[in-house]
Amino acid sequence: MNSYITDKLPTFEQFVNLHEASGLIKSKKGCYTREQLYQAANNSWYHISIYDQDKLIAFGRMISDGVYQALICDVMVDPTYQKQGLGKQIIEELLTKCKESGIQSIQLFSAKGKQHFYKKLGFEERELDAPGMTLII
Repeated sequence: MNSYITDKLPTFEQFVNLHEASGLIKSKKGCYTREQLYQAANNSWYHISIYDQDKLIAFGRMISDGVYQALICDVMVDPTYQKQGLGKQIIEELLTKCKESGIQSIQLFSAKGKQHFYKKLGFEERELDAPGMTLII
């Protein structure tokens, strides 16, 4: 695999293709168009993409106040590239951006069944009355 990582936003087509291939589009609460989901990615505080040549194979983004809070969103890896450390690499890049910015409190919403992946990276489940996960760095 000839991969590279960038903080440039993928094209609309690349983003939509990965969103659909990863199955993340099916887990969205609410009814959003592909254009709205792409706009959300574009409006993010920070996003990171991994490509295999010109194919987008992994993506993640964060929204943040840029000071002390960040929320990791839309971490997705093409199913044919899973189990190769790309999801971990996306999270590490997002956390590095937080560390560089002095952000210490990172929240995330995990897709169903993916909690164990985030626990291995240091995230902890929150109380049942406050669903989600958090990491203090």
